[in-house]
Amino acid sequence: MPTDTLFQPLAGAAPAATVQIRFNDRPLSVPAGITVAAALLLAGVQRFRASAVSGAPRAPYCMMGVCFECLVEIDGQPSRQACLVAVRDGMQVQTHDGVRSFDTAAAACPPMGAVHEA
Repeated sequence: MPTDTLFQPLAGAAPAATVQIRFNDRPLSVPAGITVAAALLLAGVQRFRASAVSGAPRAPYCMMGVCFECLVEIDGQPSRQACLVAVRDGMQVQTHDGVRSFDTAAAACPPMGAVHEA
C-alpha cells in the first residue's frame, strides 16, 4: 500500500487542480491531467500488480506503454495500462493480481486451413 514517495511536484510549479480517485478502496486526491500511473506513484503506491508466474510485486517501468508492468483494473476493466490512461474524477482503480480471466469461446480461432468467406 502507499508509502513515502520519491516523486515530488516541481518546486515553484503552480498548484494543479486535483481530482478524487480510489485505489483499492482508499480515497486519493491527485493532480488532474496526469496518468493513473503517475498519480499512484505520486501517492506512494509501489505495487500495481502481481506477476502471474511468481506473484512478485510489479510497478511501472517504462511509463510509455511498452512493458505492461503497470497493469491495473480501472472502473471494472481489467488489464489497463495505467501509464496510458489519464485520471478523472471518481475513477476506481484496483491492483491487478494473477492471470486475467479469458473467454476462450469468444476468442476461438478457426482450424488451420479453414477458408473464410467474405
